Amino acid sequence: MEHECGCFKRSEYTNDKSFDKQQDAYNYANILTELMNEEFCTKHLFVAQKTAGNAFLIRVSDNPNAGSCGTSSASSCSTGSCGC
Repeated sequence: MEHECGCFKRSEYTNDKSFDKQQDAYNYANILTELMNEEFCTKHLFVAQKTAGNAFLIRVSDNPNAGSCGTSSASSCSTGSCGC
């Protein structure tokens, strides 16, 4: 993870995961970004990107389509306590 936002810190996901095969790392990074983009408050967008060697980095950027704390109806965001 490039930056651990509040939603990531509260999630079940972990940073710095290792894999034996590059294909497994690629699959995990892409699945994780899809889940985070669907489950988190939508203030951020997550994109998996291959870096030097066999590493993948999940990049974080502000979502231009989100409000001050995303647009999701998740309870933590509707109360303004998402911690983004």
